[in-house]
Amino acid sequence: MFNWYLELSIYSQVIIASLFTWGITSLGASIVFFFKKVNQNILDAMLGLSGGVMIAASFFSLLNPAIEGATNLGMIPWVVVSIGFLCGGLFLILGDSLFSKILNKRQVNNVSSIKRSLMLIFSITMHNIPEGLAIGVAFGSISSGGSTLMGALMLAIGIGIQNFPEGCAVSLPLRREKISRKKSFFLGVLSGIVEPISALVGCILVMYVEKILPFLLAFAAGCMIYVVVSELIPESQNNKYKRLMSLFTIIGFVIMMLLDISLG
Repeated sequence: MFNWYLELSIYSQVIIASLFTWGITSLGASIVFFFKKVNQNILDAMLGLSGGVMIAASFFSLLNPAIEGATNLGMIPWVVVSIGFLCGGLFLILGDSLFSKILNKRQVNNVSSIKRSLMLIFSITMHNIPEGLAIGVAFGSISSGGSTLMGALMLAIGIGIQNFPEGCAVSLPLRREKISRKKSFFLGVLSGIVEPISALVGCILVMYVEKILPFLLAFAAGCMIYVVVSELIPESQNNKYKRLMSLFTIIGFVIMMLLDISLG
């Protein structure tokens, strides 16, 4: 079956890989059907685990390849990577700021609770865009030697792994706000639909504009770190078992690190 996959075009490989990551997001969102009442400890543990996976992915799967790519292309690595990383973070900071203003103007009831859940949905949805771009870029750069098929697949698997707790992190808080299970699941699934779309865009871009590869990888890393610092870790640390939640973050980091180093 793997040989069948190898014979597909790059675009088909990208679509299948990104549909896999979206499917894992949907699987994570489906967990809302198995809980009559949201267990805060489980939610916080998943958020911490997701944060650790994303921190590791930002370096081993994104920043490190960006540095190597910029060096191979004759660029100044620290300049390109720094600018890309900052742009990724600023992109989500501006998005969060805009979203906050929209909520305040509409004078939404129970702002703090609803805003927290919606901001998390917004952040995860927005960061799924560069995640999809990263997958597309990884596959698109195979022909130029910027990455290998195994490396691209491991990146997709790594992103898929951290998409499971992200799907949970979208649907479970919504259920906590008394939104129906079906609607919570639907919004969780919807948050990941941008990934296959952006993956195809990223593949097309890098196939024709190779020099944007290091910038796009660093951009995705900046987005990931912002989501981790702004949303995932702070939310998980609200739990009374802070040390345990921190341990889940470390476990998530180790999982992604081992995947990338041993299989990438």
